[in-house]
Amino acid sequence: MGTTTPPRTLAEALRARGDESLAGLLRARPDLLNPVPNDITQLATRAGTRASVVRALEHLDRFALQTAEALAVAPDPAPYATLLSLLTGDGLDDGEQRDDVGAAVTAALPGALATLREQALVWGEDERLRLVRTARELLAPSPQHPSPTGLGPTVAEATAGMSPGRLQEILVASGLPATHDPVSAVAALSALFTDRTRMAELLDTAPVEALSVLDRLVWGPPYGEVTPNPTPPVKWLRDRGLLLPVSTRTVVLPREAALHLRAGRAHRVPEPVPPVVAAAAERDPQAVDRAAAGQAFTALSTVEELLKLWNGGGPAILRAGGLSVRELKRVAAALEVTEPIAAFWVELAYAAGLLASDGESDERYAPTPAYDEWLDLPAQDRWTHLATAWLPATRVPGLVGGQDAKGRALSALGPELDRSAAPDVRRRVLSLFAELPPGTAPDPETLLRRLRWERPLRGSAPSAEGTDLRSRLALWTLNEAELLGITGRGALSSQTRALLNEGEEAAAALLAPLLPEPLDHVLLQADLTAVAPGPLERPLAETLSVLADVESKGGATVYRFTPGSVRRALDAGQAAADLHAFLAGHSRTPVPQPLSYLIDDVARRHGHLRIGAASAYVRCDDEAVLNEILADRRSTGLRLRRLAPTVLASQADPGSLLEALREMGYAPAAESAEGDVLITRAGARRTPPRTPPTPVPEGPPTPDDTLLGAAVRAIRAGDTAATVVRKEPAEGATGTHASGSLPRTTSAETLATVQAAAMTGTAVWIGYVNAEGAASQRVIAPVRVEGGFVTAYDHTADEVRTFALHRITGVAELAEDGT
Repeated sequence: MGTTTPPRTLAEALRARGDESLAGLLRARPDLLNPVPNDITQLATRAGTRASVVRALEHLDRFALQTAEALAVAPDPAPYATLLSLLTGDGLDDGEQRDDVGAAVTAALPGALATLREQALVWGEDERLRLVRTARELLAPSPQHPSPTGLGPTVAEATAGMSPGRLQEILVASGLPATHDPVSAVAALSALFTDRTRMAELLDTAPVEALSVLDRLVWGPPYGEVTPNPTPPVKWLRDRGLLLPVSTRTVVLPREAALHLRAGRAHRVPEPVPPVVAAAAERDPQAVDRAAAGQAFTALSTVEELLKLWNGGGPAILRAGGLSVRELKRVAAALEVTEPIAAFWVELAYAAGLLASDGESDERYAPTPAYDEWLDLPAQDRWTHLATAWLPATRVPGLVGGQDAKGRALSALGPELDRSAAPDVRRRVLSLFAELPPGTAPDPETLLRRLRWERPLRGSAPSAEGTDLRSRLALWTLNEAELLGITGRGALSSQTRALLNEGEEAAAALLAPLLPEPLDHVLLQADLTAVAPGPLERPLAETLSVLADVESKGGATVYRFTPGSVRRALDAGQAAADLHAFLAGHSRTPVPQPLSYLIDDVARRHGHLRIGAASAYVRCDDEAVLNEILADRRSTGLRLRRLAPTVLASQADPGSLLEALREMGYAPAAESAEGDVLITRAGARRTPPRTPPTPVPEGPPTPDDTLLGAAVRAIRAGDTAATVVRKEPAEGATGTHASGSLPRTTSAETLATVQAAAMTGTAVWIGYVNAEGAASQRVIAPVRVEGGFVTAYDHTADEVRTFALHRITGVAELAEDGT
């Protein structure tokens, strides 16, 4: 009278849900959508598959998982009160009071149970809670897979196959009345172990050593090895069924006895409340923002310096992919950082699409065209570009230098650095930062404890890379966030909060005032150096980097002018007058006389010698200079010979000859086949257009509301078609059909029935064979019948479709109470 029948299966439980609840299930477990199930029964079947259940368990927090583990060792089905008792105990502890824990468990259990129900891991009413069979198999105890609770099998499970005579011996030794019925014997022994009073009386007679054995097994693992002649304490326990044989050498503490010793608790320490992330330090939020901005500017400078280093073509790619150890050391030395940090900057540039392979036969790394576009952006926009590339990246620089599962070394930019859990960990770490007050730096240990509570199963299994990958990802996130300027002095910056909550524009607006303004001048000094007291405007910085070498970096950058650097500027097409004008126009101090002399002296000798291809030749109008070169023993390896008074030929190629003469102290210039001086421009090598690497997803993406709504409608429609009540055909009708088979009617009957349905607006059930020969059952509402086709609303597909009449195997009316 107004009451609903309790669901008998998971499919019935799902069928009774509302659309919002079904959408919540598909949102929490998106793997169930690939492809969209045909109906509720198929959805329930897919939700019970091993792979899907494992994935769902990995997304549970600690307490929800403890709740599922308690259900796995509870009777099936279990009342809510039994589940609560397994988590809180029976209140008869001999030791410390557990009132606070019990109250927290009581308050948190409804939420944990709601989570398990939403994800279809638990179904049924509160008085008949059922854990999905696959989850029970994964979490229930067995010798091969001990339960996470540390509990062993029940008395009934452990005594299965035991001889009736042995059961009689156990009953007699335990003081129980003998019975020849094995079922009654098992029930009597189970009743003894679950009776607090009688069990306490039995244990009072146990030897002290026997109680010590139980203490070692009570919290797991419950299995122990015994010798053919066990010690008296072990024999006492085995005789009374407190240790039951699993094999000839293995015994187990039965679950009922262990629960008595645990005061009814399935877990030693229930964790209903997530650990609090403690504060390690409280800092001024403005100081945090300034520190993060300073580090953000350093990050931009570092990435730019790295790509300048490979501007003319970077290192070759290993045959197995990635950067060699030697090249990574060179990058680290050039950037003046450690190798792990150098690997981070290289991977960041790659993730941001600024660095890629050039795709040539001699494959090398080089900046991409996107790098030039990135350089033209304001500093704050360049930072947001890097930060938004870092957040979803699945490549993990922290793995560089380690080994994969096969013992092969992992290299920077190599193919084995993707870890799909990295973006989830990275965003969760930052969200925990964001939950703290501005300026608060969290304690890393409490942060890791919180992450382990939220996902106790995911990434915590031992692997070739070590234990608890999720914690390692979190620690790498902390270090990388500080390097990139996401955090400052250990706390989340305001610009990062804006980036996470409002987007790139808001973050850039907050960062811009904190970044130093580029300068248009340097300070020239008499010791052939120039001091840049801050960041320089890009044209000035580019020209100065050609004309001088960076000597030191920091708050101010020191450039040093040398004959080699001046020659480099002359090789790039600059004249001495251009260099004098450049320095005079960008220096706040007068141009020192030694610097002017250096430029004039190098320019006077620059191009005095000319190098061309013979293999190579040297020509000079001054014969004495050529005589000097021939007489120099350092030129022996060049195999020079005189072709004319002003020309020498060499077996070396022009590039090698040019470099060798420069090392001998000359300032030669290369010339073209036409005799013109070749101008070498710095940094012109670019890859073809490249897209940034695509992150490797961790399972299917979370569906949006539109897809969820369409999927729920399709599942409901398919379920309607599968469960709709059909009207039984009249006796003697030609359209009879067996239950579950396609309806069969003649062509005339089919045409007449669908025409009548179109006129009355009613729905009918049809069998249909498509062009590929696949047969299906459908519930349709015909709208129009003409030209050999039926246009109808297909309830199964939830859309209007056209069906060919000759492909309809038969039609049947629906029962009047069908839906």
